[in-house]
Amino acid sequence: LPLLGFMILTFYRSKLNERAAAIIGVGTISLAAVITALIGYDFLYVSGIPREGEGYTQHLWTWIAVGDFTPQIAFYLDGLSLTMLGIITGVGALIHLFAAGYMHGDAGFARFFAYMNLFVFAMLVLVLADNMLLLYMGWEGVGLASYLLIGFWYQDPANGAAARKAFIVTRVGDTLMAIGLFILFNQLHTLNIQDAMVA
Repeated sequence: LPLLGFMILTFYRSKLNERAAAIIGVGTISLAAVITALIGYDFLYVSGIPREGEGYTQHLWTWIAVGDFTPQIAFYLDGLSLTMLGIITGVGALIHLFAAGYMHGDAGFARFFAYMNLFVFAMLVLVLADNMLLLYMGWEGVGLASYLLIGFWYQDPANGAAARKAFIVTRVGDTLMAIGLFILFNQLHTLNIQDAMVA
């Protein structure tokens, strides 16, 4: 839902008035929060809490297949990721609701909510990723969205400078994280988070 909101706000923002942009921006995150609450209820009271170290995996497709290296586009839900899911969507919905009033009248209203939805989507990928390569992609998305939000009022040179500084700092972290992934794969022969934890 946050990805859908981002795409609608990005491609149709010139055609959307402020009210429509707010409904899409706030509504997609709020619906995601409601769905998270339903998932949490099912997780805790219907399906039963899995034992420690167990969770639910949803494989979508194989991302890359090179020899034994076959990372999946897959999401993993356990107690920890469910907690983070609730924080991201619940707090995110409240922040979006507050921002709808705070940003009222701004010329970049729809663009702001597109960036916010992208940020939430990247956070969800980060906490639900089944493997470290997908986690890395979520991390990159969070970095991109942070850069866009920090430099949102780019006409002010100070905001542009702050955005560039944040971008450079996160690129250093990204490089070190990528090196760490290479080392982990070399030592453990897997980037799957659950497999790596027991290796």
